[in-house]
Amino acid sequence: MNIRIGFWLLCLMSLVACKGKTSGVQDTLFSGVIRVAVDETLSPLAEESINVFEAQYNLAGVIPLYMSEVEAINLLLRDSVRWVLATRPLTENELESFHSRKFFPESVKVATDGIALIVNRQNADSIFNVSTLRKVFSGKITRWDELTPASRAGEIQVVFDHPNSSTVRYVIDSICGQENLSDRCHAAGTNRKVIDYVAHTPGALGVIGVNWISDERDSLCRDFLREVQVARVSRADRPTYGNSYQPYQYYLYTGQYPLRRDIYILLNDPRSVLPSGLTSFFAGSRGQRIILKAGLLPATMPVNIVNVRDQI
Repeated sequence: MNIRIGFWLLCLMSLVACKGKTSGVQDTLFSGVIRVAVDETLSPLAEESINVFEAQYNLAGVIPLYMSEVEAINLLLRDSVRWVLATRPLTENELESFHSRKFFPESVKVATDGIALIVNRQNADSIFNVSTLRKVFSGKITRWDELTPASRAGEIQVVFDHPNSSTVRYVIDSICGQENLSDRCHAAGTNRKVIDYVAHTPGALGVIGVNWISDERDSLCRDFLREVQVARVSRADRPTYGNSYQPYQYYLYTGQYPLRRDIYILLNDPRSVLPSGLTSFFAGSRGQRIILKAGLLPATMPVNIVNVRDQI
């Protein structure tokens, strides 16, 4: 990835140096060089999709910047990037800011994923309901033996990727009902660091994006799944194995897995060049197949699941 970014940065600098000379790559829907901002929780999906896009359109260069969702959208608002991959659409206030400057951005839904909860392999507690999670995240429940009296895992150590991440926003908005998170929750920095922390900490409860563990074709995903357990989540008051679900593609589709969220491309491209071409790729048949094969739920392509296993 670093080699590719370096290559396209050199191309970008050469284009600037050319200042309109015919030797530069023309900006079109499928050629040119752009920077895009990506919510770090979505980086596995973005990386694979951008690789395929660049292979298909060899005059196109996409430089992804991975960061928190707040930072990514702020870059779009400041007109520092024209394309963002995020887990929410633009708000009314954000749209008004763009409209006041005569910009008319779009929020294009391309997929549905979810929030995955992971625990250490030694932890017997791997089934939760939404009500219990609310108490854990708000600090009303602080020890594993409050959930299972025989548990020896000690204090519950909740770990997120970043304080401004989309996972934190989702937990506050959709699980805690705008209630503040407990000061016992802490950030590891990235989703990869969350997985590493949970793998080495018996009392940890990690909160990550589903696409970090959903692609069974990816060797890194398979390694992650050997290091941690993926928890099951239920809407029932008394969660059991039979009424709780892991974030499989099928359970995202049926809505039985409760911690779902949508993925959007936030596009501000008044010239309709490469950012628009990249959006059409993600929303088109090839981009939607990548999303499907990555274990997420594409926005437009039907899902046909014939077998569901006990572990994600």
